[in-house]
Amino acid sequence: MNSLFQPAMPGKKNRKRRHQMLFDDGDHTVCGSITSLDSLRSHLQTAIEIEHATIPPYLCALYSIKEGTNPFAYANIQSVVMEEMLHMLLAANILNAIGGQPAINQPDFIPEYPTYLPHSDDAFLVPLGKFSKDSINVFLDIEQPAAKCAPPQADNWHTIGQFYDAIKHALRHFDHITPGGIFTGNPDHQLTENDYYGGGGKLVKVVQLSDALLGINEIIGQGEGRNGTILDTDHSLFGEEIDYAHYFKFNEILLEKEYRPTDKPQDSPSGPSVKVEWDEVWNMQLNPKMADYPEDSQLYQKTLGFNQTYMALLDSIHNACNGNPRELDQSIPLMYDLKYKALELMRTPIGDGVMAGPSFEYVESRG
Repeated sequence: MNSLFQPAMPGKKNRKRRHQMLFDDGDHTVCGSITSLDSLRSHLQTAIEIEHATIPPYLCALYSIKEGTNPFAYANIQSVVMEEMLHMLLAANILNAIGGQPAINQPDFIPEYPTYLPHSDDAFLVPLGKFSKDSINVFLDIEQPAAKCAPPQADNWHTIGQFYDAIKHALRHFDHITPGGIFTGNPDHQLTENDYYGGGGKLVKVVQLSDALLGINEIIGQGEGRNGTILDTDHSLFGEEIDYAHYFKFNEILLEKEYRPTDKPQDSPSGPSVKVEWDEVWNMQLNPKMADYPEDSQLYQKTLGFNQTYMALLDSIHNACNGNPRELDQSIPLMYDLKYKALELMRTPIGDGVMAGPSFEYVESRG
């Protein structure tokens, strides 16, 4: 924790008071390294990057599942992917609402896999790979719920929930101390539930603090569960059907067993068994790169074509989040094209029973 927030005296009473000042949900204290409004905007940009960084690994696992197999695993992973895209847009709405400008198609926005999650404590690497027990274990690391008393952590965070808790504290603080508040962004740059629907949850239009907190609570709840349960927030926030948080959806796959709504996070799922065919996958190369292939080869051109479609998708999302919401409509056909090109790569052998795969790299946009 930043030394600015260490107690002046080492006594237990002083430590307890300082802990309450920092971590009580009702306070307005600056948290950790978010010490200015510009820093808060920077961390919200990081939030967009964190959400995005999870999507290519999840898509590689999803696309590598052979058609007609693993319906339960496929549905669980697909639902998580759609909600991660929703989280990207929620974070962009919050950044827009406080006068920021989401940057989604820049070279430094796209990680080079394997990668650590942005601003994390580098506890684990996230690779691009096929559907496997190893990949699901990494996904569990990504979605790991925060410990009960884990403090907000803006940088070097261990769980995504800690990171978002720090942003919540900073939003409260700066909105409290700023005359007129910090929610001064152009409301026309807000995306709404009419612009994107991808499964559970709601794309919240953010024009005030309560909207931002609602959006962040949705992100945290969908990822790690609501109030120490296995359930996501959609039922309690929006009246939707009961569903499980991402961590527990992945755990169902790994343990090959379904949860029941009354199951506790620390317990194994108590529901029916699930059939998982771990071998029914395309044996995708781990962490493929365009540089793996000669530039005059078909594989290079196919990988380049995939990445050009990927960049076109990011361009459409970037433009939608910066005042042109109708451009989000272009993302739907681009996602279908992305899947087709990924499958084409995954069905292309490169030797020793290994297949090519999508590399999700930055390239210059066509045109």
